[in-house]
Amino acid sequence: MKATINDVAKQAGVSIKTVSRVMNNEPSVRQPTREKVMAVVEALNYQPNLAARNLAGSKAYSIAFIYDNPNAYYVIDMQNGILQACKKLGFELLIHPCSAKSDDLLESITNMIKHSRIAGLILTPPFSENPEFVQHLLALDVDIVRIMSGNEKPDDLAPCIMINDFEASLCITQHLIDLGHKDIGFIAGEAEHMSTVERLKGYKQALKNNDIPIDEQLIVQGTYSFESGVNGAKHLLTSSRKPSAIFSCNDEIAAGALFASRLMGVAIPEELSITGFENSPFSRQTWPRLTTADQPTLQIAENAANLLIATSRKQPLKNITTQYTPQLIVRDSTSQQ
Repeated sequence: MKATINDVAKQAGVSIKTVSRVMNNEPSVRQPTREKVMAVVEALNYQPNLAARNLAGSKAYSIAFIYDNPNAYYVIDMQNGILQACKKLGFELLIHPCSAKSDDLLESITNMIKHSRIAGLILTPPFSENPEFVQHLLALDVDIVRIMSGNEKPDDLAPCIMINDFEASLCITQHLIDLGHKDIGFIAGEAEHMSTVERLKGYKQALKNNDIPIDEQLIVQGTYSFESGVNGAKHLLTSSRKPSAIFSCNDEIAAGALFASRLMGVAIPEELSITGFENSPFSRQTWPRLTTADQPTLQIAENAANLLIATSRKQPLKNITTQYTPQLIVRDSTSQQ
């Protein structure tokens, strides 16, 4: 039989009102009481009726995650991270995939906000990087947290979780240079994503720091996809100036580049070093395994949800990291030139 709030209150030795205050994450509850109630909630697997609570109360207990990203691993980690925070704080998650290029995008999001009674939105690129889009949503009187690429947030429209792709990219490129590589190819993701811009900037800065000329012929435009890695690697490896290493803008691109290189009879890493970015399962499922930059997407997502819920409840922010720098992980796909 499904546990009720009465069961939790009875076993924890507190009132129903206290259980409700704990589930609503109200700051007035003493920490020992909160821990005792949550231990019983966990033991009984108590699930509050959030839909009924949304309808009955003056507060909203749902947040929405809006995204347009073909990378399934990224989306799953984002969802799981947000859900971890929601479960701890008694919130529901509304997942809303959509196309940034859709003609009715604003109308669709506006209707979702008006009819779903949400406490706030978590935006990822490209939505988070579009100030006009963010301003439109803020006009609907909803809280927003943006996950963005960059060292500093570009404006004060809404709280941000920043990813320092520039610094991580500089580190990856320097790793290749330290191995003796000078002809380093770069396969980009979508140009409209700031992650692409920042990773390209980091790549170029590392070359500049080491007095290596930037050759635009070694830079291939692409998308964040396996196919883009295949096509980009084929282009680079059949050009007049073949690279000895390829920096791929994410692990999916790198996996495609690795696949194409092998089809062309190029040994990895003996003849060509390849790096990825993000430390997704793609980086560990290839052979050889990919050198990459560890981007803790699940942790980033959980922090974004914690930040959003605290902001919507006007609560103090505790232990929330607002900037991450992906860390270099050296594996088997890179070697000395």
